[in-house]
Amino acid sequence: MPTHLTTGRKAPAFSAKISKGKTLSLKDFAKKSSLVLYFYPRDNTTGCTHEAQLFRDAIREFKKLGVSVVGCSTDSVSTHARFTANEDLPFPLLADDDGKISKTYGVLKLNGKTAERATFLIDRKGIIRKVWPKVTVTGHARDVLDSVAELEV
Repeated sequence: MPTHLTTGRKAPAFSAKISKGKTLSLKDFAKKSSLVLYFYPRDNTTGCTHEAQLFRDAIREFKKLGVSVVGCSTDSVSTHARFTANEDLPFPLLADDDGKISKTYGVLKLNGKTAERATFLIDRKGIIRKVWPKVTVTGHARDVLDSVAELEV
């Protein structure tokens, strides 16, 4: 199911747990930094681990450009905590365990249990600047980074 969200639209608000007692919302990034919000199916699977590692390895370059990275899947806070620790991830993972964020962004799979692999580049004003509706893991983080630089978000 490809997302219905397109470039130039306001990004839907979200709020989800990232750890016990801590939540993260789209409004937390308003005027502070642009945001790469990437959706993926499951923690600790081959493709999802590789994608997280690629974003992890490019995080300094994203930060130099004033961009935050956040991952989102339908896994739980505790699963995300283990995945973050195992892979030394320097960015938060949203626990979309009820699938509401994935559904709002149009990436919830038909099974209703996992997200499609998709990425959204959201600027400081909350506007979607670019959408990757069908992601191929290899080279994706670099492609996103190149788009951030090109679009000057």
